[in-house]
Parts: sequence; structure tokens; C-alpha cells
Amino acid sequence: MKNTDPKVRWIAEGAVIAALYVVLTMVFAPISFGPVQIRIAEALCIMPLFTPAAIPGLFLGCIIGNLLGGGIMLDVIFGSIATLIGAWIGYLLRSNRWLVPVPAIVSNTLIVPFVLRYGYGVADMALPLMMVYICIGEIVGCFILGEILATALMKRKDVIFGPPASQQQ
Repeated sequence: MKNTDPKVRWIAEGAVIAALYVVLTMVFAPISFGPVQIRIAEALCIMPLFTPAAIPGLFLGCIIGNLLGGGIMLDVIFGSIATLIGAWIGYLLRSNRWLVPVPAIVSNTLIVPFVLRYGYGVADMALPLMMVYICIGEIVGCFILGEILATALMKRKDVIFGPPASQQQ
């Protein structure tokens, strides 16, 4: 997208990230929801490393993914807010690639178990145990798969996302 208006580019990047999040959530729906989950789409939480458009893209993608996955409104709102918090803080930490996925792991670990307990009535598992399960799933999705994705994208980041703002004219 050379010589493209930066606003158009930002919207396009965010929309592509949102669409990818939704597709990955739905393709892997059997493991994307519940007290024991590995949401493959969470690998995209590494995207704030490359573009600020990932912040609204991940938020919107999570909203749509949760709606299409049959989530209740409490889940759609607070699960998506957890992803928004993670993406925003991850963007602030982008100077250290290895820290970018950590806020998403922490925010989902702290918020999602309460949604599961009080929204879906998952009472047969203690909250701390749900936190452990969600944390493990987030480590797999955000950190392990996210870092694999980051490694793949690093080689072509200037082609995909354009040169850094300091190099643009």
C-alpha cells in the first residue's frame, strides 16, 4: 500500500487484523471458548509490535469473534476489554518484542475467569484454577504462537507494514 493515505492504511491494517482474529477464532472454535481454552487468534496479540492499528483491530475482532461464537454480552464486553487492555499496553511495550504479549496474558488471566464464573455459571472449578488454565492457554496462544508469528513477520515487516514513521517522507 505505497503512497496510501496513512488514515486509510491504518483502517485497512486494523480491519485485516480484526478479520484474521475472527476467522481464527471461528476455525478453532472448539478450543477457543470455555474454562480450558487455547484461542489461536490470540497469537495476533503480537501485532501491536508492528502497528498501532492492531489495538482497535484486536478489540473489534474479539467482539465479533465472541458474538459469532455465541458469547453472552458479559463475555463480549469484558472478554473484549481484556484483549483491548492487552493490546494497548502491549503497544506501549513494543520497544521490547518479548514483552508485547505479556499484558494480553495477564489481562485475560485476570478477567476471563470472572466472566466464566459469573457470566456462564462455571462453578465446578475454583477461580484460581480457572486462572491457571486461562493463563496456560494465553501463554500458548499469545506468547508461543505470537512469537512464532512475530519471527515470521519480522523478515517482511517493512513490506507488510511500511517503513517506520521516522523513515517516511
